[in-house]
Amino acid sequence: MKNGKLLFGFLMIGLLASSCYTEVIVEDDIFVDTPINTALVLENYDLWYVDINATKGNGEVPFLQRAFTISFDRGIVYANNNLVGIGKTGNGLGIDVGAYATLGGDVEINHDVDGLWRLEVYRVNNNTLELYDARSNTSYILRGFQRSTFDYDAVFYDNIHYFLQEYEVWEKTFTSEYGAINEFDEENYLQFFVDNGGYFRSSVDAQGIPLSTIQWDYEGDYVVYDVANDTTLKTLTLDYDFLGNDYFELYVINDSTIELYHVASETVYEFTGRGYMQYLKSNDGSGKKRSKTQNPTMNVTRQRNM
Repeated sequence: MKNGKLLFGFLMIGLLASSCYTEVIVEDDIFVDTPINTALVLENYDLWYVDINATKGNGEVPFLQRAFTISFDRGIVYANNNLVGIGKTGNGLGIDVGAYATLGGDVEINHDVDGLWRLEVYRVNNNTLELYDARSNTSYILRGFQRSTFDYDAVFYDNIHYFLQEYEVWEKTFTSEYGAINEFDEENYLQFFVDNGGYFRSSVDAQGIPLSTIQWDYEGDYVVYDVANDTTLKTLTLDYDFLGNDYFELYVINDSTIELYHVASETVYEFTGRGYMQYLKSNDGSGKKRSKTQNPTMNVTRQRNM
């Protein structure tokens, strides 16, 4: 009888030990798989569009705040920080801005200028990620695309107000022969700033002069509008202080030329960008940073016959 009790006791101890040992193995397997999955998730898409309007929190991660897209490719981080050249620079990925490594459910990014950042990675759905910075309690939403299907034009038009600011000056290089005479005929230079929501200056100085010698004659506020039911058309108003408004349809010819159609006079003007400002890795405070914006919408119809 005693031998039977001893044997039963040994069996129970063996079962308990086996049960505990199995539980530890399961926990270890989950932990080991995590960093591999994190890397695969980040590298699953060529481009991650930074949906700046979906950002949560009051802080910022500087290199994400600056980027239109970010990419993770075999340890290298790439970013498209400019609209000029987007789709062409770095075969569409942009410029090399740093290195990364995955650690558990996190990605550690060593940015060339902004330094070391450890961000938590969460997969929202198959093509959406959340990168969370615990230091600033800020989340960025990234939407994944492959280069072959990424609509660079849509990104361009959705962020066109930034494009206007990527050149120091826009110089008038063409005026159509048709169209009524108007005061804007005399203006040869435009300059756009983000200050106070949208501030511009214009000049009637002669074309072709050095940028540093331009004398600015007029200033005021500008607004870029979306157009209801027309995603490829933007409109622009220049609100001159004390001098009234000019209203244009805004078209992009290429990444250095815009076309302004002056609706009131039916005159077409072309402006070419001078003094391209490439936002590479600058941290001197002068570099562009994106912010939550939503263009107001106009209920108008396209007036120019294309």
